[in-house]
Amino acid sequence: MNILDKIIVDKKREVILKKSIIPVSQLEASIFFDKKTIPLSENLRNSTTGIIAEHKRRSPSKSVINHSFTVEEVVKGYETAGACGISVLTDGKYFGGSLDDLLLARASVNIPLLRKEFIVDEYQILEAKAHGADLILLIAAVLTRDEIKLLSEFAKSLGLEVLLEVHNLEELEKSIMPTLDMIGVNNRNLKTFEVSLDFSKQLADKIPNEFVKVSESGISSIEAITELKPYGYKGFLIGENFMKTDNAGQAATEFIKQLTR
Repeated sequence: MNILDKIIVDKKREVILKKSIIPVSQLEASIFFDKKTIPLSENLRNSTTGIIAEHKRRSPSKSVINHSFTVEEVVKGYETAGACGISVLTDGKYFGGSLDDLLLARASVNIPLLRKEFIVDEYQILEAKAHGADLILLIAAVLTRDEIKLLSEFAKSLGLEVLLEVHNLEELEKSIMPTLDMIGVNNRNLKTFEVSLDFSKQLADKIPNEFVKVSESGISSIEAITELKPYGYKGFLIGENFMKTDNAGQAATEFIKQLTR
C-alpha cells in the first residue's frame, strides 16, 4: 500500500467519525454558509503572476517544513504579497493542518481560499463551505468518474469552485466534465514522490481551454513558471518554497516582484 492509499483509508475512517460528532445541520448553521464565494479562476485569468500560495506545516515526503508561523501571519503575508489565492492544508495526520487553519485564514484575508484536502465524501465539502473556503480540491487518482461528477456537482450547488488534480492522461481523460473550473497537474507523483515539470508540459495541450490550467508542486523558481507559461498555465501552486523560509509572506513578496519585472 503506497502513501496515498494509506491517506485515503485513514481519511474515510476520519469522515465516519466526524459525521458521528458534528451533524450536517451544525455545518449548515455556520456564518460562512451563505457567504458569496470569491472565484479563484477569475483571479488567475486576470493575473500576470498566477501565484496560489500554500499554508503547509509538514508533508509525508519532507516531514516538518515549518511550525514557527501562525496561520494569520502566513496568509496575511501572502495576501500582501499579491497572491491570487491561498491553499490551506486541512489534513491533520500527514500534513499537520486542520479546519481551524482554514477558519483562521478566512478571518484574516479576503482572497480565494482553497481547502486542500483528500476529499472522498460530500460531508467534507459541507465542512469546506462552513469554514470559509471558496473552492475545493478533488484528486482524480483517488476518485472514480462518477465520484468526481457527484462531488463536483455538489460543490457547485454550494457555490464553491472546483480544482481537479491529475497526474497523467488517463486521469485527465476520465475526469473532464463541465462542473470543473480549473484543472491542476501535480508535478509530484503521489505514489513515488518524484517531481518533474514534464508532467505539466505533457498534459498541457490535452486540457481543454475552458478550464484554467494550474501547475502544482515542485515549482521553486521563476524559471519554472517562465517555462510553463507558454504551455497555457495561468496558475502556479507554491507551498514549500515559501513555507521553508523564515518569513513566508516576505518570500512570496520577493518571488512575485521578480515575476513582474
